[in-house]
Amino acid sequence: MTDFWPGLAQAGLILGALVLVHRPLGDYLARVYSSERHSRIERLAYRLFRVDPESQQRWTTYALGVLGFSFVSIVLLYLMQRLQPLLPFDFGRGAVDPGMAFNTAVSFVTNTNWQSYSGEEVLGHSVQMAGLTVQNFLSASVGMAIAIALIRGFVRAGTDRLGNFWVDLTRGTVRVLLPMAFVFAILLIAFGVVQSLSAGVAVQGPDGARNTIALAPAASQEVIKELGTNGGGIFNANSSHPFENPNGWTNAIEIFLLLVIPVSLTRTFGTLVGNRRQGYVLLSVMGAIWAVMLSIAWWAETHPNGPAALLAGANMEGKEVRFGLGASALFATSTTGTSTGAVNSMHDSFTGLGGFVPLLNMLFGEVAPGGVGAGMYGILVLAVIAMFLAGLMVGRTPEYLGKKLGRREVTCAAIAILAMPTVVLLGTGAALLMPGELSAALTNNGSHGLSEVLYAYTSAGNNNGSAFAGLTVTSDWYQSSLGVAMLLGRFVPILAVLCLAGSLAARRKVPVTAGTLPTTSPLFGSVLAGTVVGVAALTFIPALALGPLAEALA
Repeated sequence: MTDFWPGLAQAGLILGALVLVHRPLGDYLARVYSSERHSRIERLAYRLFRVDPESQQRWTTYALGVLGFSFVSIVLLYLMQRLQPLLPFDFGRGAVDPGMAFNTAVSFVTNTNWQSYSGEEVLGHSVQMAGLTVQNFLSASVGMAIAIALIRGFVRAGTDRLGNFWVDLTRGTVRVLLPMAFVFAILLIAFGVVQSLSAGVAVQGPDGARNTIALAPAASQEVIKELGTNGGGIFNANSSHPFENPNGWTNAIEIFLLLVIPVSLTRTFGTLVGNRRQGYVLLSVMGAIWAVMLSIAWWAETHPNGPAALLAGANMEGKEVRFGLGASALFATSTTGTSTGAVNSMHDSFTGLGGFVPLLNMLFGEVAPGGVGAGMYGILVLAVIAMFLAGLMVGRTPEYLGKKLGRREVTCAAIAILAMPTVVLLGTGAALLMPGELSAALTNNGSHGLSEVLYAYTSAGNNNGSAFAGLTVTSDWYQSSLGVAMLLGRFVPILAVLCLAGSLAARRKVPVTAGTLPTTSPLFGSVLAGTVVGVAALTFIPALALGPLAEALA
């Protein structure tokens, strides 16, 4: 294809940039979360909210902080939408319907950013900036805080303290996300991303009809939606809209932002546990899965099996011609591998095998490289499961990073792993058992229709937020059921991870012996990669066989 070399060049440019920042950013993140000093701004925030930054919390207290903060955030964001006519810059767009307001509030607080509405038609700038953009920062900071708490569980010994949630939340926002977002927002504006407080520009078409081209403060939200692996677009067309993603340079910057913190956190992990090779093993597994999935998606879109696409020579349906197949496959693989959900092409228009890739990326648990924080604690949970399976095979008590893995630890890890499949499969099954709702919402039958329903609940349960399209989710049933899927998919694993962290922190370190399985070896990397693939395969193969695989083989 003519866009092969440009697509390959963009992928190489992004990978080169990630290599350059991996070490300095990863070490900076380690210093952020291990420093004992508090800045003036942070101390002011602690006094304002009556937080003792020197106090250390048990995992239960840490979890209550996460749940309480998230509950208040959902309530406030819901009220902002319902009271939108009272806010400035509402442009007469009215109050958001209760079901949609609930779904949107849950979506942005859980870092899902699923959108059942057209942003430029439903929400004014106040809700977009003070509501959605703020939650883009805070939900990402919560994810990083959970990852750091789990790492502390491996590092600490003989204690029941994991740190302070309010300190971790504040530092992730003030020291990491805000400065990075400020710099890259200016860069996006320089490359043509729109930043305006105007409602739009009135234009007259060739037929004489007058229309309004919507405007918005897009750059400031675009940067944190990618950097925080959020994904909600300020325009309905998301990152295929020329005001959000006008050219190849902005496309490359946005993909880089998707990947930069999740990739760098592997260096942070290695630094904090005192063995950077541990982080390199996790990064190699993440990178290998990402590369394989990208290769499959790219090949599938350039080798279609539909008659129209065969005549065209490639599957360009649903692709933005400014980016082509290579950049579309790169964006789709990265956005579903990082729990982001932003799109620069329509996944519903991918081939059967091409659409299988973003769906499978989410079903892997989004650990290649995963969302901000969520990818790190997700792959560490899978590492615990991998060590448990390895221990069963050799008849030894499993241990990881010097910590014995007993029944409590394995149970917590199992709950964290099984929460998402339970939410996805039960949600999909419930939707299929409601023919009235399904017939009104679904535009396709057969295997493709099943893929659309499965994708919706996979996206919600994994807190991804991308949509396969073809499924209208504006009814009360879908608004509510998808909202519940987002809540369970976010907070059940978080509670299980914090429980695991607390249990690990209480354990003493055990010495390395001749029988200890090295976790910095290619063997362990292979076991971990096999666990990632095996868990997803054993859980979802029946559903995938009836959906995207059946379509690919048709």
